[in-house]
Amino acid sequence: MASASLLEQARQEAWDDEQVVDRVLAGETALYELVMRRYNQRLYRVARAILRDDSEAEDVMQDAFVRAYQHLSDFEGRAKFSTWLTRIAVHEALARARRHLRFQSLDHSEDSRGGVMKVLASAGRNPEEAAYDRELGGVLEEAVLGLPEDYRLVFMLRDIEEMTTEETAECLNLTEENVKVRLHRARAGLRRELEARAGATTMQAFQFHAPRCDRIVRNVFKKLGLPG
Repeated sequence: MASASLLEQARQEAWDDEQVVDRVLAGETALYELVMRRYNQRLYRVARAILRDDSEAEDVMQDAFVRAYQHLSDFEGRAKFSTWLTRIAVHEALARARRHLRFQSLDHSEDSRGGVMKVLASAGRNPEEAAYDRELGGVLEEAVLGLPEDYRLVFMLRDIEEMTTEETAECLNLTEENVKVRLHRARAGLRRELEARAGATTMQAFQFHAPRCDRIVRNVFKKLGLPG
């Protein structure tokens, strides 16, 4: 039985986003969890880049997933589903930022960062190296979150999420040339602070760990009244 369950899980994981969406729309609502777990990390990073606050980023994620579910039938496939979903999260985060009329300055305490840019020490690293990793992660977070919003968001989508220029332009309602200019300026700004520490691994930044992922899935399913 366990083996059969694992095989079914592997089969579901192999479905592309559009296949999952079709099945959810056909009534297999529990499969929405697949979409959420695929994009929890991305939506968190994007929302965090805009709001610079962990708890608000989680709220935006939940709202974005709820809104996306409620409008799944509106997804027409003209863009990739991941781009469509990311655009919803971007709009949710920007709307929240406008409502608050503020971008809080980054609190440099470890508790405020919540380990968001925590660089995970690899196996076998000694305490001194692990401490350096943590320090470097904090420096990287501060540098990224210190960028102007226009540059920060483009950098997050292009260099951390590895979205294409076209996808980023679509998410942010920009021209592709504008995306390229903003990315160049973002990189230049970061380079001034990080060039000496170029060994930092950006994709290990903005981690959204399993317990948070589980919590987001539960909360979204609860809001939507779906079986968890």
